[in-house]
Amino acid sequence: MKTVLSRLLALALVLVIGLTGSSAASAATVGGLTGNYRDDALALIGSLRTALELPDGTAEKSAAQSDARLLINDFASRYRRSGTLTKLSSFTTMRTALNSLAGHYSSYPNRPVPEKLKTRLEQEFKQVESALRREG
Repeated sequence: MKTVLSRLLALALVLVIGLTGSSAASAATVGGLTGNYRDDALALIGSLRTALELPDGTAEKSAAQSDARLLINDFASRYRRSGTLTKLSSFTTMRTALNSLAGHYSSYPNRPVPEKLKTRLEQEFKQVESALRREG
């Protein structure tokens, strides 16, 4: 029950921040996203992997995590209402991974991401990449 509530809270936070953060951005490019779902998903995965792999306690890690939070919010706000994407396995898996990471960043902003979560995220990223190859 507790994990369900924390996941719902993480999803709500991503959506609220995504809605308020992207309202001032231009329609052409939100937060550096191109508007091409496949390219944006792969770029986001690369950015998140970088943020997860940097050594803890460094300035680069902090900046990468801030960028990752912004990209997660921008990605969620840009693609959450697309009816065609919500049916894709790559999108649902990506959304699960983003919600997990956003939930950790929201709940434990000063703690490193646990290895168990990193392992799960990497597995989900590989599933998304595989699904994007099949879908594209």
